[in-house]
Amino acid sequence: MMRQTADGPQELLAAPWNARNRVQEYGGQPWTAIDGVLVFTNWDDQRVYALRVGEDTDPRPLTPEPDVPHGLRYSDLRPGLPREAWMVRETVTGAKPTDVVRDLVAVTLSGQVRSLGASHHFMTAPQLSPDGRLAVWIGWEHPNMPWDSTELVIAEVQGDGTFGPHRVIAGGGGVSVCQVAWDSDGSLVALMDPDGWWNLHRITLAENAVTTQCLYAAEEEHGGPMWMLGSRWFAPLGGRHAGKYVMLRKGRPAVLDPDAGTLTDVDVDLPSWAPAIAARDGRIAGVGAGPKNTARVVTVDLDAGSVEALSVPTSELPPAEYLPEPEERWFPGSEGDIPAYVYPPTNPDFAAPEGELPPYVVHVHGGPTGAVSPTADLQIAYFTSRGIGVVAVNYGGSSGYGRAFRERLRGNWGVVDVADCEAVAKALAAEGTADGKRLGIRGGSAGGYTSALSSVTCTTYAAATIMFPVIDMLTFVEGGTHDFESQYLFGLVGELPEDRQRYVDRSPITHTDSLACPVLLLQGLEDEVCPPEQAEAFVAAIRGKGIPHAYVAFEGEQHGFRRAESIITALESELSFYGQIFGFEPVGVPQLSLDK
Repeated sequence: MMRQTADGPQELLAAPWNARNRVQEYGGQPWTAIDGVLVFTNWDDQRVYALRVGEDTDPRPLTPEPDVPHGLRYSDLRPGLPREAWMVRETVTGAKPTDVVRDLVAVTLSGQVRSLGASHHFMTAPQLSPDGRLAVWIGWEHPNMPWDSTELVIAEVQGDGTFGPHRVIAGGGGVSVCQVAWDSDGSLVALMDPDGWWNLHRITLAENAVTTQCLYAAEEEHGGPMWMLGSRWFAPLGGRHAGKYVMLRKGRPAVLDPDAGTLTDVDVDLPSWAPAIAARDGRIAGVGAGPKNTARVVTVDLDAGSVEALSVPTSELPPAEYLPEPEERWFPGSEGDIPAYVYPPTNPDFAAPEGELPPYVVHVHGGPTGAVSPTADLQIAYFTSRGIGVVAVNYGGSSGYGRAFRERLRGNWGVVDVADCEAVAKALAAEGTADGKRLGIRGGSAGGYTSALSSVTCTTYAAATIMFPVIDMLTFVEGGTHDFESQYLFGLVGELPEDRQRYVDRSPITHTDSLACPVLLLQGLEDEVCPPEQAEAFVAAIRGKGIPHAYVAFEGEQHGFRRAESIITALESELSFYGQIFGFEPVGVPQLSLDK
């Protein structure tokens, strides 16, 4: 935890404290500030702690120690009634990953925990109205994911601090509300997509009626998929800018003036911002990145027209000339055009031999309801600086292109994603950009699934890197993954039991006899989302088939790799793998041992 002071950045929480939580396994907003007290969740035990800034030397626990490790988890911390924080509590009730219940709770600064009730199986934390009379939050039920259909609910705050009966005021029925906030006049502003695009709406509460007005209708996304609780794509500007909002427009901040009907881009040379927007009195804060810049905390003063970077990269960036400049392109596909970012091989010190085309690797993002953006990705640059081009594909189902594009994947996971990635790879080869005999595919999580399925159903690729993947769809959906995604596949593949055969047919484990190219599998051994048993089953099924393969497992890693030594080992293993398959010898990396 950091804060900006007049003297510069100040660290509020040093190691071993780790302000992080695992509600829904992806976690969410881990802190809030109340009367000079920092209230936060700590990763090691998932308890809530308090630290009075400038006075306390050590944080003190506010929530009880659970009977089982991580048995009580908290997330999406927000200010509530005086001297208390409101948040979501997740309680583990059994041994299966889906054995959890959630409720909304108030945690006081004196260490008392009060349940506020529950409206849905999944919820965001409640937000208190400016007059203290109402609380509003977002909820949804299986089998919906939050980008499918969510409901915006409201309840009265009673005299004893509990909530009265809640009622739904927006969303539901195939409409997704992804963020809500109170405005200073007591109305609500919410991002939702009744017209197929996440646009900002004002919701006015009258005595017996609720009215909704779209503040700026556009066929572009101003919101996104709520993978983490507390994500923020917009914020009221406040102060002399009251009535205006900063919001993300195609990934970059813009100022919405509803009265004028204008949405004006903010002049900042960072085109891709995370959904972590904050604002106060015309000053915007967020996390921005660009093709030559990794993510950094920045502030923009709209009145002064100034931009200030508050954070610096944790490690020195390579010189800009070694970072590839991504080109956004659209490629024809069977379901419509496919957006992708092409990262060409980029190294000023080397050139390819005359007449030789570079190998290219298709990068498949996770989710699959995710997306790639044109930012400096040092893992991609690791390969492009060594002569391997990368194309990052926003296949059908990716977010950022409206609900209709997102729903291309509905019922078609394992079909549209595989076909779109292959179409882009073939197009690059056909136009002479890539060597058609040295095409690869790589991805993690849902991208690992697409990479694995491509390796056993396509003959386009010469190599596949499969990271923390879904391998057996039935195992994944029948108790093999965490609660948040346990019914995700009902929308992506089909209902059970009626569509059971579809799950079998689209599982990579079903087609291992058809493995068409060498594969590398990378897996964290503490992964609760895609457990290691998935990757290990694939390795066991292909062992002895005569096709080169390798399996590298990482102790202490969960869903994705966080430790520097794990990331380094994973990248060096992948480069060695490509070198052996594509026919070159990487310099300075250990040689990966391949089995058959």
